[in-house]
Amino acid sequence: MQAVEISHPGGPEVLVPVERPTPEPKAGEVLIKVAAAGVNRPDVFQRKGNYAPPPGASDLPGLEVAGEIVGGDPAAGGLKAGDKVCALIAGGGYAEYCVAPAEQCLPIPAGLTEIEAAGLPETYFTVWSNVFDRGRLSAGETLLVHGGASGIGTTAIQLAKAMGNTVYATVGSDERARAVEGLGAALGINYRTQDYVEEVKKATGGKGVDVILDMVAGEYINRNLKCLADDGRAVIIALLGGSKATISADQILRRRLTVTGSTLRPRPVAFKGAIAQALRRHVWPLLEAKMIRPVVHATFPLARACDAHAMMESGEQIGKIVLTM
Repeated sequence: MQAVEISHPGGPEVLVPVERPTPEPKAGEVLIKVAAAGVNRPDVFQRKGNYAPPPGASDLPGLEVAGEIVGGDPAAGGLKAGDKVCALIAGGGYAEYCVAPAEQCLPIPAGLTEIEAAGLPETYFTVWSNVFDRGRLSAGETLLVHGGASGIGTTAIQLAKAMGNTVYATVGSDERARAVEGLGAALGINYRTQDYVEEVKKATGGKGVDVILDMVAGEYINRNLKCLADDGRAVIIALLGGSKATISADQILRRRLTVTGSTLRPRPVAFKGAIAQALRRHVWPLLEAKMIRPVVHATFPLARACDAHAMMESGEQIGKIVLTM
């Protein structure tokens, strides 16, 4: 099969097309003929040598795919050969074929293309697990999303809005602020020209937000505490701003705040399978009813994965970047 591998840690140019043996599925896994694969920020970290695959996972980048089940053990996930699915994987998506745990596969929602479906798993699994499970966002509460124009951000905004929440989002330009407002955010905040703490306080009448989805960390952590409501929860899912912070612990004590976080890739199949079932029950109907939709900014053929990574690092996209086979 054709695939793209990381020849050595470095810039986008280290992503090179290669020929690899087609992988063999194990018990409980399926073989997927990949039609499209999502590009995600962890792929960039892995390419730079900063995010190694978990033990037993493919060394090829790629954490989400869409395509057709052509082998393996689909019955383990209540599926069958020939089903069109999207899947969350721990690696191996930048290829014509990949293996996936059957429990981590979901049918492509009716009305969506394989390209659109390829942008669902990594973002929707992440948002559901962190915003609704770990962050405990409830109907009527408020959510602040950092990186609102990213794949994760555009997903979180739409899903929380559909669930009855008011959403605010930080972005890097006025154009992106208007874009996230078009997706349902009550307010897009340009962090380059505005103080998001002040803007959130103003928008919430001084109360602050109930939940923050944070992919920045670093200096944002202490600022997040300032714009959380009493009993608020901040959930960290990435460290784009660094892993170190000096925080005002007195705020956590006095206002009963929670700072938590998670990373999805190393979690066991059973954990991810439970998220898949929750998505199928609560979110797939919203996608099929067109109440929410994946936002695909650009597509690239597999051999041009380097260009896809260059686009992601430029920060110009709104939504997902997808590779096609």
